[in-house]
Amino acid sequence: MILETIEVGGCRSYIIGCPETHVAAVIDPEISAIERYRGLASRHGLALRYAIDTHTHADHFSAAREISRALNAQVVMSHLSVAPYVDLRLDDGDLLLIGNLRLQAIATPGHTADSTTLLVAGHAFTGDTLLIGGTGRTDLPTGDPEQLYDSLFGRLLKLDPATEIHPAHEYKGRTGSTIGEEIASNPRLQKTDRAEFVAMMRSLDIKAPTHLTEALRVNMSGKKSVAQLLAEASGATPFMAMTELSNRIAARQNNLVILDVREKDAFDLGHLPGAMHLPRGQLELRINEAFPDPTVRIVTICELGKISTLAAATLRSLGFMHAAALDGGMKSWREAGLAIET
Repeated sequence: MILETIEVGGCRSYIIGCPETHVAAVIDPEISAIERYRGLASRHGLALRYAIDTHTHADHFSAAREISRALNAQVVMSHLSVAPYVDLRLDDGDLLLIGNLRLQAIATPGHTADSTTLLVAGHAFTGDTLLIGGTGRTDLPTGDPEQLYDSLFGRLLKLDPATEIHPAHEYKGRTGSTIGEEIASNPRLQKTDRAEFVAMMRSLDIKAPTHLTEALRVNMSGKKSVAQLLAEASGATPFMAMTELSNRIAARQNNLVILDVREKDAFDLGHLPGAMHLPRGQLELRINEAFPDPTVRIVTICELGKISTLAAATLRSLGFMHAAALDGGMKSWREAGLAIET
């Protein structure tokens, strides 16, 4: 079996491939690592046929749907997943054939209701159910410490002690572990009594993931994160450098419109000389009266450069093909000591 581990911060994802048939799957893919998955698959001559999530992630954005679209792969999850874009739903005990590899789904709820461990060729991809030196938390949506106890002590810990585990997270740089090693040394697994284990899990005081609400929304619906929207907008519009725009203002060139898309109070506190004000929230509703000439050149600006990027991309989608965004925002403009008027 070909096995590659990909790390993004504390998140781990994996590519497993059949060396005979060159068919592969990526497990728990993370959105920022898509090009790394492509590169690793190409290096081994593999075709990614499956994008598998072991559970609905609350701490990072899954790339399963994007991989499915780009590579014509199937999205695979538990039958309990609520995500509408899943192509293949696995029940407990089902086998997924990846070339000559047989990957078995083991239902291991507790961290989430749809948590599934994937067992193949002596390797267990445990998601957030069993971590190296720890377990998944149970205080997030659909988490249940009683179910986690059953999944650990009734299922995973009964696997062959030599089974290598591959969790979806590892924050201390540890390269690997086995079921036997975890039974012997994992602090949480020393609480073998159900009541003690459940009480321990319920008493944990763990900080919520940074992107909890957004990650759950995106991963459960298959829609876009704010970062994805910004990345797509950045790729769909050109930018103008601050020095270029400053020089044009100083030369009193009137062949473009500087469009400030901040709210009125921010605009009134200071804006670029000659800037026109149209809040981003009113852009689509007022665009025709504001710009009757679709050939006009427009440069959008906001406080930090993000909303103006979205605004420029929107203008282009509406037919204003000479719209661009300022590379930066008012904050950077002020810090550079460039001209401002009130």
